[in-house]
Amino acid sequence: MSVTDPIADMLARINNAIIAGHQVVAMPSSRLKTAIAKILKEEGFISSFEVVEGKSPGHQVLRLRLKYIGERRTRKPVITGLQRVSRPGRRIYTRKHEIPWVLSGMGIAILSTPKGVMTGQRARQLGVGGEVLCKVW
Repeated sequence: MSVTDPIADMLARINNAIIAGHQVVAMPSSRLKTAIAKILKEEGFISSFEVVEGKSPGHQVLRLRLKYIGERRTRKPVITGLQRVSRPGRRIYTRKHEIPWVLSGMGIAILSTPKGVMTGQRARQLGVGGEVLCKVW
């Protein structure tokens, strides 16, 4: 089955897993999704991720281990919000001096730039703009 917007699918799966209280969420893998998972890991939003072979040969699965704070009954997810910004029907590009701040720096914007996929803060440091993929807080 073909997915029109794989990034939105990834964010929806993460959001649904958080609402259901799951520890692990799995999805079809791609280089872009792996790069986003790496950023989420580096920024502390997830505890780990791995790419494993799927049931059918040649297909890989990306598994994210979600991060929670607190004891079992009172635990809260680290990720409180996800928002897809640029969509296939409407691409959103930004210049280096117009990169959005998410919750005054408490969240991150993930950009696809000519120098790779990175956070908004890293793009500001390197002085590059690009496509705003999503916001996470």
